[in-house]
Amino acid sequence: MTTATKTPVKPGKPAKVKNPNKKSLGRRLLKCWPFYIMALPAIVYFIINNYIPMSGLILAFEHYTVSGGIFGSKKVGLDNFKFLFSSPDAWIMMRNTLLYNVAFIILGTVLSILTAYLLHELKSNMSRKVYQTVILFPGLLSVIIVSYLANALLAGDTGFINMHILRPLGLEPISFYSEKKWWPFILTFVHFWQMTGTNCILYLANMSAIDPGLYEAASLDGASRWKCLTKITVPCLIPTIITMTILQVGKIFNSDFGLFYQVPMNSGAILDVTQTIDTYVYRGLMNTANMGMSAAACFYQSIVGFCLVMITNAIVRRVSSENAMF
Repeated sequence: MTTATKTPVKPGKPAKVKNPNKKSLGRRLLKCWPFYIMALPAIVYFIINNYIPMSGLILAFEHYTVSGGIFGSKKVGLDNFKFLFSSPDAWIMMRNTLLYNVAFIILGTVLSILTAYLLHELKSNMSRKVYQTVILFPGLLSVIIVSYLANALLAGDTGFINMHILRPLGLEPISFYSEKKWWPFILTFVHFWQMTGTNCILYLANMSAIDPGLYEAASLDGASRWKCLTKITVPCLIPTIITMTILQVGKIFNSDFGLFYQVPMNSGAILDVTQTIDTYVYRGLMNTANMGMSAAACFYQSIVGFCLVMITNAIVRRVSSENAMF
C-alpha cells in the first residue's frame, strides 16, 4: 500500500474582525464638535504665531535684502552662525543666559512650591484669595513699569535706597547702574518677584487634589508641617515638577528680553552681567540691521532647546518611565 504524502498547508492570515463598537472618524468628530469649536481659537493662534513664521527660518542661511525678500535673497550657508559665535561677546552672552536660567529653574521651583504650600495651609478662603491676588499682581505689570519701579529704588541721586537708607546711616551711596556686582542679585530678585505668583498656581492646584487623609494620618503620627511638606506634598508633586522642569529646560537658552534689557536701562557699564543672547541679537539688529544673524540666533535657540528637551525626557524615562512626558 502506498501512503499519500500530505503537503504542509501554510497558515493564512487571520481574517480581520470588524469591531461593531468602533465609530468612523467622521462620527467621532461630529460627536465631539463642541470641544473642537472651543479649541479652534487656540489652534488658529498656534498656526498663525508658531507654524506660519517657521518659513522665516530660511533667513538664517541668507543675506537678507528687502529687494530679494525671504526666498530671493543670496544664500550664505552657515556664515550667519559664524558671525554669531565669532563675536568676542559670544562666551559672555552664552554664560549669562545659561547660568541665569539654571538659577531661575532651581530656585524658582523651590520658591513656587513653598509659596503654594503656604497658601494651601491658609484655613480662611478669604485670606487665601487676598494673598494670592497680592502675589499675582506683579506678574500683571508691564516690564516698563517694573523698570521704573526698580529705577525709583536704585537711582544714584534720587533712589529710595540711597536717599532713605544708606545716607541716613552715614554710608556712601551706590551707583547701581554702573556697578555690575549687584545685578545678578537684582535681576534674580525682580524675576522671582514677578513670576513666583504665576508659577505657584499650578502647584497650588495639584496640592488641592492631594488626599486630605494623608495629612490627617501624618498629624496623628506626630508629623510636623515640615515633615508633611517633605514626605507627602513634594512626593505627590514630583510628576508636575518633572513636567515643568522639562518645559523650562527647553527654554534654557532663551531669556526674558524685558528683564535683561529694560530693567538695567540698557546700561553699557554692566553688560558683562546683563548681556544675554536675546539682548545681544537685538543690539546687533539695531546696529547692523542683519536679519540673517537674528534668525540664526533664534534657530540655534530652538534646536538646542529641542535637543535638551529630548535628552532630559530620555533621562527621566530611564529613571522613572511613568513620569516622562513621552
